Amino acid sequence: MYPSLTPPRQVKIGDAAAFAGVTPRAIRHYHEIGLLPEPERGGDGRRRYGYDDMIRLLWIRKMADAGISLDDMRAAFGEARDEAGDEALDQAPDQAPDIESVLSRLEETLAAQEAAIKRRRAAVQRLQAVGSPLGLLSELVTDRLSHLPPGALRPSDLDALLVTERIFGPLGAAIQAGTFIVLATHPDLRAEEDRLEAAEAALDDGVEPDDPRVEELAVQRCAHQMALNQAIEASGLDAAEERLFEIYDADLKGEEATKRMSAATAITKMPYDFSPARMRCLELAGRLVGEALADAHSADS
Repeated sequence: MYPSLTPPRQVKIGDAAAFAGVTPRAIRHYHEIGLLPEPERGGDGRRRYGYDDMIRLLWIRKMADAGISLDDMRAAFGEARDEAGDEALDQAPDQAPDIESVLSRLEETLAAQEAAIKRRRAAVQRLQAVGSPLGLLSELVTDRLSHLPPGALRPSDLDALLVTERIFGPLGAAIQAGTFIVLATHPDLRAEEDRLEAAEAALDDGVEPDDPRVEELAVQRCAHQMALNQAIEASGLDAAEERLFEIYDADLKGEEATKRMSAATAITKMPYDFSPARMRCLELAGRLVGEALADAHSADS
């Protein structure tokens, strides 16, 4: 899937916090304890967050949801600073409230804590069974990738799934996983993917958007995407994706009910350091793929 909007290369702390699902205060705390390197400040004196910063924030959020402490996160990221103290508990009011009301709220609190413990236990068990960081993704995603041998997925693959899951939810990431399954099991397609990624990365700010290489690369990317689609169909992965739509439930496995921003909003908050030439290449490739799929559908009809 190719973006139709131009994402920023860097974003302010508020946008970074909104995309990652944390607060600006939490991000500042991560800086203070050495969990998240503090980025350089822009000309207005404010911090600017790029793609690598956002990836770190998303992993921190996922690890926190799994019950992993900030101290353990620092160890995982190779940091060495001590963790700050816990926040103080809320104090009860001076006057004695109705006992039934207190018991009711206490029951709700205990039920919520019990549910949280179950989710974290399931997350820990999944991490033990699947491994990290793959096990930090939703079960719908990890189940689909569970048959792949260790090391079959690249860190960049997992980063892409992490971002897709944040924007489109577990179902969207599970569908995207089909592409990475094909890349992991078809060396020729993986080699072509690597070549195209390197060529796209070379479309830096020194390349004009109307450079002939941009259109040539978009045509090659379209052909590669169609080859991936054919491999997905030949492997029966498309049928598996249809079953995912049938079984998926937004509340499956007690997934935390969080507000999900729209894809259009998310694109404006997730930074990619793409030059105008690379953006034009992606948009053109997306248009070509859409036309090719439409032509294929018409031929089948």
